Amino acid sequence: QVQLVESGGGLVQAGGSLRLSCAVSGSIFSINVMGWYRQSPGKQRELVASITSGGTTNYADSVKGRFTISRDNAKNTVYLQMNSLKPEDTVVYYCNKVPAFRIAGRNYWGQGTQVTVSS
Repeated sequence: QVQLVESGGGLVQAGGSLRLSCAVSGSIFSINVMGWYRQSPGKQRELVASITSGGTTNYADSVKGRFTISRDNAKNTVYLQMNSLKPEDTVVYYCNKVPAFRIAGRNYWGQGTQVTVSS
């Protein structure tokens, strides 16, 4: 059974940095495209960064140049380095495969990690 455990969120001032981590178990991690998503209240979850098994990355325009996604296939872990944080980055962040893992016909998500950026 797939399990996603996100960590590293917290409270930071605008302009600060955080590094999120996501440990993945129960899947052949190295072959998956992995991503970081975020969801603001009342909005759909959006993919903000993705990385292929070979290390090719892609970013949403809103985070390009500020966030960096990386992965360690030996540790089954994906990271998101977040720099120059803005108050609008305040939201819960989730990691998942791209597209998301599905269990029993539904998308499976971990608990996420809250990022709060104060102005």
